[in-house]
Amino acid sequence: MTAAQTDLQIDRPTVADGAVLWRIARDSKVLDLNSSYSYLLWCRDFAATSAVARDERGEPIGFVSGYLRPDSPRTLLVWQVAVDASYRGRGLAAALLDGLAARTAEEHGVDTVETTITPGNTASERLFTAFAERHGALLEREVLFDAGQFPDGPHDPEVLYRIGPLTR
Repeated sequence: MTAAQTDLQIDRPTVADGAVLWRIARDSKVLDLNSSYSYLLWCRDFAATSAVARDERGEPIGFVSGYLRPDSPRTLLVWQVAVDASYRGRGLAAALLDGLAARTAEEHGVDTVETTITPGNTASERLFTAFAERHGALLEREVLFDAGQFPDGPHDPEVLYRIGPLTR
């Protein structure tokens, strides 16, 4: 079953969603968890460049957080993608990403998507590689932050994935 075949709704997050999005990120056990405060702010200040999936009751079950790069306003930087464990494997992350890309292209002229992925995060690598293929876009990779740049202990490098221009 894919996200498109369910009764799920994808829309903008609201401040009321912030606590649940924090819990989904925490429970993913793979994302760098930000403070709960940052998720509340994200839902307030970056709702136009983020998306939330809701179940039939309207409860958040997944999200994509992003922002427009200040020095490149046609580039959407995807910060985090997370789906509640009970909804994984249904194509929801791809549907969220596609929906957000379409909305920001229409509303903000976005033609490029960037994200960072740590080496070995196979699920994210597949998600963004498939996204590039679906949108007929080039995919470039380069290390954005190497392991030694992180001040808080061991951290894998963050590899920048630059996808664009989006054609469909």
